[in-house]
Amino acid sequence: MPNMIRIIAGLGNPEEKYERTLHNAGFWFVDALASKHSGIFHFEKKFDADCCRIELHGEEVWLIKPQSYMNLSGGPIRGVIDYYRLKVNELLVVQDEIDLPPGVTRLKAGGGHGGHNGLRDIIHHCGAEFLRLRLGVGHPGDKNQVTNYVLKRGSKDVERAIEKNIDEAIAVIPLLMKDGLNAATKILHTKE
Repeated sequence: MPNMIRIIAGLGNPEEKYERTLHNAGFWFVDALASKHSGIFHFEKKFDADCCRIELHGEEVWLIKPQSYMNLSGGPIRGVIDYYRLKVNELLVVQDEIDLPPGVTRLKAGGGHGGHNGLRDIIHHCGAEFLRLRLGVGHPGDKNQVTNYVLKRGSKDVERAIEKNIDEAIAVIPLLMKDGLNAATKILHTKE
């Protein structure tokens, strides 16, 4: 069964100093998707988000980058959903994932926040019934170092692995919309 996706929210932090940090992998994804489809982001004050519209698999899709900082991502996403009368199950959230190594990407529907503060806030504002695209960024090996780790740039190898994951994930989005989650995960989860 196809997944109707009308909004793709990349998670990250605003400000230039965070632009290439691992925590901004969700922003990297929507930037790459916008670029591939000639989308141009504009800041929408009413949502506190950078937004653009593109066409994917014959459907109009909103790409958004909340500008409220990671831990407050839910409000801007909820604002776009409400304003355009979308449904939470039409939302795909793209996030960095420390529990997956660089080079591994996973799609899933619903679930908890797994300690990710951006997801925690989205679940608070929207409920949990949305799709997630989890981009592996790796773990520093010590839970006390996670914040420092994700708020810095990764090594060249880590960045290359994430960018490769982004390209592979972008390639399966039309399949996700046409044939559904199972078909897309079958392709994406066997890439490694």
